[in-house]
Amino acid sequence: MPAGTKTKPSLSFASRTDGARPDRVRSDRASGRVSDRGYTSALAAANRFLQAWQNQDHETGLLMLTDDAKQHSSEEHMEMFFSSSSSGGIDGAYEIARGKKMKAGRYVFPVTLFPVHSDTTRFDHPQKSQIVVVRTGKDEWAVDRLP
Repeated sequence: MPAGTKTKPSLSFASRTDGARPDRVRSDRASGRVSDRGYTSALAAANRFLQAWQNQDHETGLLMLTDDAKQHSSEEHMEMFFSSSSSGGIDGAYEIARGKKMKAGRYVFPVTLFPVHSDTTRFDHPQKSQIVVVRTGKDEWAVDRLP
């Protein structure tokens, strides 16, 4: 190329789409863990439920519960659960840890809730628990056990 000639930079991108397909099983070689479509769907459902808790969205939270979970939780318990998520404009928070498959269509996720104390708008002690999510239809998931 002669001196003083300008060249256009070229960019090349390489992508591998096999790993991005949701219907494929993905293995995390470093940890030995395997994620499947059911796991990610259950995790998404757990996250949606806890977002409802964080936003004090009782209606969405109740719609996401299985009949069994509703029967084992009193109305008073549900009200206390959802009202502990924020106070005075301060939102509570949550963490969802790596879950595990209990059996086909049933996953358990360790969670930590950081509720806000309603009287002083300060955070209470973190509450460690578990949330159980079950498949209720082809692409439908519900919470079978509250944190």
